[in-house]
Amino acid sequence: MKTDFKFSNLLGTVYRKGNLLFTPDGTCLLSPVGNQVSVFDLVQNTSYTLPFSHRTNIDRLDLSPKGNLLLTVDENGRAILTNFHRRIAIHHFSFKGRVSALKFSPSGRHFAVGVGRRLQIWQTPSTPGTETNGEIEFAPFVLHRDLAAHFDTIQNVEWSSDSRFLLTAAKDLTARVWSMDPEEGFEPTTLAGHRQGVVAAYFNASQEAIYTVSQDGALFRWEYVTKKDEETMEDISDARWRIVKKDFFMQNDAKVNCAAFHAPSNLLVVGFSNGLFGLYDLPEFNMIHLLSVSQSNIDVVTINKSGEWLAFGSSKHGQLLVWEWQSESYILKQQGHLDSMNALAYSPDGTKIITAADDGKIKVWDVKSGFCIVTFTEHTSGVTACQFAKKGSVLFTASLDGSVRAWDLIRYRNFRTFTAPSRLSFGSLAVDPSGEVVCAGSPDSFDIHVWSVQTGQLLDQLSGHEGPVSSLSFAADGNHLVSGSWDHTVRIWSIFGRSQTSEPLQLMSDILSVAFRPDGQQVAASTLDGQLSFWSVEDAVQQGAVDGRRDVSGGRRVADRRTAANAAGTKSFNRITYSADGSCILAGGNSKYICLYDVTTGSLIKKFTVSVNTSIDGTQEILNSRDLTEAGPRALIDETGEASDHEDRVDSTLPGAKRGDAGARTTRPEVRVTSVDFAPTGRAFCAASTEGLLIYSLDTDFIFDPIDLDITITPSSIIATLDAAKDAAVSGAADEDNTFLKALIMAFRLNEQKLLRVVYEAIPPSDIPHVVRSVPSVYLPRLLRFVAHAAEETPHLEFNLMWIESLFSSHGRYFKENTGQFAPELRAVQRAVDEIRENLKRLTEKNLYNLNYLLSKPVLANKKQSSALLAMETEDAEVDDEMVDGDEGEGEGEWIGLE
Repeated sequence: MKTDFKFSNLLGTVYRKGNLLFTPDGTCLLSPVGNQVSVFDLVQNTSYTLPFSHRTNIDRLDLSPKGNLLLTVDENGRAILTNFHRRIAIHHFSFKGRVSALKFSPSGRHFAVGVGRRLQIWQTPSTPGTETNGEIEFAPFVLHRDLAAHFDTIQNVEWSSDSRFLLTAAKDLTARVWSMDPEEGFEPTTLAGHRQGVVAAYFNASQEAIYTVSQDGALFRWEYVTKKDEETMEDISDARWRIVKKDFFMQNDAKVNCAAFHAPSNLLVVGFSNGLFGLYDLPEFNMIHLLSVSQSNIDVVTINKSGEWLAFGSSKHGQLLVWEWQSESYILKQQGHLDSMNALAYSPDGTKIITAADDGKIKVWDVKSGFCIVTFTEHTSGVTACQFAKKGSVLFTASLDGSVRAWDLIRYRNFRTFTAPSRLSFGSLAVDPSGEVVCAGSPDSFDIHVWSVQTGQLLDQLSGHEGPVSSLSFAADGNHLVSGSWDHTVRIWSIFGRSQTSEPLQLMSDILSVAFRPDGQQVAASTLDGQLSFWSVEDAVQQGAVDGRRDVSGGRRVADRRTAANAAGTKSFNRITYSADGSCILAGGNSKYICLYDVTTGSLIKKFTVSVNTSIDGTQEILNSRDLTEAGPRALIDETGEASDHEDRVDSTLPGAKRGDAGARTTRPEVRVTSVDFAPTGRAFCAASTEGLLIYSLDTDFIFDPIDLDITITPSSIIATLDAAKDAAVSGAADEDNTFLKALIMAFRLNEQKLLRVVYEAIPPSDIPHVVRSVPSVYLPRLLRFVAHAAEETPHLEFNLMWIESLFSSHGRYFKENTGQFAPELRAVQRAVDEIRENLKRLTEKNLYNLNYLLSKPVLANKKQSSALLAMETEDAEVDDEMVDGDEGEGEGEWIGLE
């Protein structure tokens, strides 16, 4: 089994804090999620997470006007410069203070940063005029100007369209106009008059007016004019920036949290603290819309370049919305779980992931797009377990509200609810592979409840455990059920057998999780003392054990007196699962590590670090002694009382809360892994953690594979080889060297997806069998996987099916002999073919009514008969009904029915 898993995507959370950002073309939205950045493609309906991460949560991010450079800054002022298109981190830099505003100039040569009350202008890290072939020659950060005049934190920075002037809005009730370079006759100007902090300030399209928005809901329009005498209308003072108009949003006690202005269309969007947002047409101040998009305050709003889409972010509920204001419709509406995730499950086809959380919600995530496609809210308390039936169209969930529910994932509805005779809360769940029986264990009772899915009746209560049942799992054949309990025993039940007694397997500590190997011959159990035990199902003999305490322990909490290696709470695995081939086992617990073990040898293969985000407790190995004060750790001292605004001083967190609101990050949640699961293909696994739903995969687009690579294999040489093959095909010359195959192998060696697609689609259909027969066996897995993805993504239906047919015709015996090696690829091909079949089926069913209608209409046999019939109609006004029915009449005219 391959174990080179790489982090590929972050699901489950869509927004935490910071500003949102549209790409210059307006099709993608960048959202800071903790210490990483997620990119949502609103046209292709997909999402991905950039592969770099900060040490703390991201506060600010901005893209250069060309869209090639992304600058992200975290809470500590540490910045990462990234090549956005290639997703490569170029440079790390520290601004030595918290950054409250960030903006690239329209020219792209500079960017402005608000560091506290100081405004810094930096040169963009590229040398102007040295761009060759689209590549940027890199230069380090160079400070252009450092300006200080504000008395409080700068909240917003805006550039003029010619990149000569800047506007800053600050908490000191003023906005200021700056010039990037000293200009003759210009002095920095202060725009004062607001009664509360200025949230934003903007130039209009002609740059002849300035709009300022304050927190108390006031909008001022400023113009560069002279003061005139009201009677004589003569100038009585010099020209300067003056308030020419005052407008107010009038939202009672709600304050303005954020604003965005689209200068070309004069559209102002304002988000309020009560969840409302308003659209206003300036300068007339006409209200276009006033809508509520969130139950909590709107933290950030932004507009795309065309001014059609508005993006809103709410950190309290983790909401992300993209709204098209002209059609009044949602382009994107996503929200993560409000509380920690407890369980997850891959669908049998590997296309969906189910997450269940303490907020009582069950979310269905599409793996390919990264979006939540449906949310179930029928449970009234935390959902503790979820599992699919074998076919994948039915989902079962267990909850602390005392119910186990069955969900139809085709119609998206709850069609069956199972309850116990007495009021119990359920904490574990197992489903028979046939989908006929569902079992659940409870922390309140020591029995295992067994229900019939078809009737909903309670079939049996399995007694034997002397402690709460913590975990359940069915074997693949459905004959055996394994249960783990806090009474230090694992029991294997034959629930369809005559006798339902079971002999306990005694362990040394409480059982936290049990799992069946896919072949049903082995059971794994995780205990509270950090041990993994492996038992034979047939003779109940222990086959091996792993001491995982040293592997899983890691990360020191702020209040810990001991080192990370000696911390008490991180010494066990909460959830374990087997890989698809049963050779490895994946384990996660209350620490920042996920461990992958080899079952046969018991050796640790790989450790995956869940997060390096120090905003979460338990990610640091060593604490900084400078953060330890006489009053205790600095991170636990409440410093909100020193804030200037009343809203910032109010602390609404519950005392002693460890989890808290995952979106607000106010209580320093601890890093935990509550559940892990392998994809059915074995090429990916996911983990439910404090950061969100992390997906690790072997299939990443940006992979450079240097195997068999030499200096002659370049994109240009591959294209040249392909052109030579095309010329040979056009001239009719025999391709003795099989040049198409050579180009395909070269493309696989370079492993550039776009180049692979070009070579693949350039091969003539007549040459496909010839190329496939000659493909070396070492490239067959990659070719199979590539063809499967092409069948899913490209519209070339017959072309892709010809490749699949040729592969199985030429190498079918080899695939059969090496089924284990090709299992993930064969599943991918089967999934692609099934999808093609379903699409064709839907298409034919849709056209069936049209075809029936056309077939039910009679038509004339030929023109001669039609002319004869026309002559008959002129003689007789009526046509005999029998002739219409298709029977032969006395005349020459005859109707031919198509039925």
